[in-house]
Amino acid sequence: MEVLRPLATLLAVEHLGLIGLSDSGHAGLFRALTGMDVDLASDRVLGMVNLPDHRLDALAAMSESKKVVYATFQIAFLPGLSTEAGKGLGSRLLGSLRDCDALMLVVRAADGNDPARDLRALEDELVLADLGSVEQRLYKQQRALKGDKSLAPEIAALERAEAILSEGEPLYRSDVTAAERALLAPVFLLTNKPALVVVNIDIDQLDAADEVAAPFGADALAVCVEIEGDPDVVAAEGAERAQLLAELGVAESVVPRLARSALSMLGKATFLTTGDKESRAWTFRSGAAAPECAGVIHSDLQRGFIRAEVIGWQELLDLGSWAKAKDAGKLRVEGKEYVVADGDVMEIRFNV
Repeated sequence: MEVLRPLATLLAVEHLGLIGLSDSGHAGLFRALTGMDVDLASDRVLGMVNLPDHRLDALAAMSESKKVVYATFQIAFLPGLSTEAGKGLGSRLLGSLRDCDALMLVVRAADGNDPARDLRALEDELVLADLGSVEQRLYKQQRALKGDKSLAPEIAALERAEAILSEGEPLYRSDVTAAERALLAPVFLLTNKPALVVVNIDIDQLDAADEVAAPFGADALAVCVEIEGDPDVVAAEGAERAQLLAELGVAESVVPRLARSALSMLGKATFLTTGDKESRAWTFRSGAAAPECAGVIHSDLQRGFIRAEVIGWQELLDLGSWAKAKDAGKLRVEGKEYVVADGDVMEIRFNV
């Protein structure tokens, strides 16, 4: 019998770039997300983030699953940026961010530090790197325009980007259109990627966490890295971790919210499968139809897709089991055009 290997293992992995000033606490945040210690790292470090999911936990308990497999995504840590003149991230390290699909910028509000100033310092580095890349590409394409008039739209987009970056503004905060962003894609600009700001706060700022994060955008999150990145907290699991966090003054860990925000920023969502052998969360491209999602499990499922039996995770829990949902006629039969929703529980029917 053929072993079905997830197609996802054969594809390029989308990942997030994590950066911050040398004292931002981003190394502690990386430890909280991945369990890896990077305090002494001098180069890029890749880690894997398991995405905690209460929906999956509940389904696994319902199905009495022997195994639970959470969704994951990759995150790249870069050593901290120094604010001293001439000691920035460096072109080589910044270049290693260009294959990332989104950025997480960590700034520090702890100890009375000004997080807005830290963000400006980070963005200055990113903007300068992008400006150099745009100028180089623009010069090349302008020279090639004489022989290829089709380059005119890209050149216009590059000129617009150059003007914005020259003002010190990152492209993710500009009104650059989706069409222009697509034309800029070959340059792999850092500020043309989605960005999420994470504010590292003090223990005594926990009650005002949302207020501290608010100036940095609706999606910004505040995390007390001193607690969440503590090695003892990171090493603990489940109820033990929750109890340890509570003793330290944290009612609920922000890490799951942060991980889910990061996944969403990468343009991903999760559908679920459940049974007595395994309950698993599968990562898919937001907006994907059922056959593409089936291909995340295995290419044969996409190639031979017939239909999917679908139910929302909460409805399935309320009914008590997949068999009871089927008997009650609550499983929806969806075809090739069905756009899968985050939190759908599915069984794929296929034939190859």
